[in-house]
Amino acid sequence: MNKNVIYFFITVLLYSCSTVPITERKRVNIVDDAQILPASFAQYDNFLKENKLSTDAKMTREIENVGLRISKSVDRFMRANGMTEEANNYQWEFKLVDDNQMNAWCLPGGKVVFYTGILPICKNTDGIAAVMGHEIAHAFAKHGQERMTSSYGQQLGGMAVAIGTSGQNYETQMLWNSIYGIGSQVGMLAYSRTHETEADKLGMVFMIMAGYDAEEAIQLWKRMKENSKGEAPPEFLSTHPSNDTRIDDLKKYLPVARMHAREYGIE
Repeated sequence: MNKNVIYFFITVLLYSCSTVPITERKRVNIVDDAQILPASFAQYDNFLKENKLSTDAKMTREIENVGLRISKSVDRFMRANGMTEEANNYQWEFKLVDDNQMNAWCLPGGKVVFYTGILPICKNTDGIAAVMGHEIAHAFAKHGQERMTSSYGQQLGGMAVAIGTSGQNYETQMLWNSIYGIGSQVGMLAYSRTHETEADKLGMVFMIMAGYDAEEAIQLWKRMKENSKGEAPPEFLSTHPSNDTRIDDLKKYLPVARMHAREYGIE
């Protein structure tokens, strides 16, 4: 790939800036819904074929009910704020999978999966809403699309380093490639933590919009901390903020989340 191609892609990135609603964080995204959603939905369908859904009818209904309630609030917000076309692209669906992992996730386009292993940490309906709001926030803020964009940028950066050192000796080239590789990986981890923090904040707003108690988001992460028993990598080498960081951030953000919910006339 020559310099002109790299300059072209850098120009595209610069002109692909937008703002995440509510948090107003600037982002760069060159991946549109038409590119990512078909693959996302296919991946979700394959996952369901290969994994066992929970036979607990009561908890399955609760996961679905909480998901529908929060996603409807998000949908109303989007349609009231000029995002009708985007809202039409979501195909919200909520499943409970029989698995001991303490995890939940949401694919681009609104496919949410909870594992039964996270339910004891959720503890109650508001705890489920805290996790659900967080996962829905990832889809709402298009974090998946943004990470794909950043991976393209990381590849271009590596090419730029290779071109920039092409006239140097082999040892110098390897040194700069190593420096770039380590720096870009740590940078990507920080980028992921930014998404997690934003999803925590948006999720808190969304659960208030849907009528849930946002205080429970703080309690959820206290329970997560107790369960982890201090076993976690250093925060700067992790894709997620530490439990203590999340607890502190959510305590500070709670009044802001309530303000946003009042601002949008939904609380």
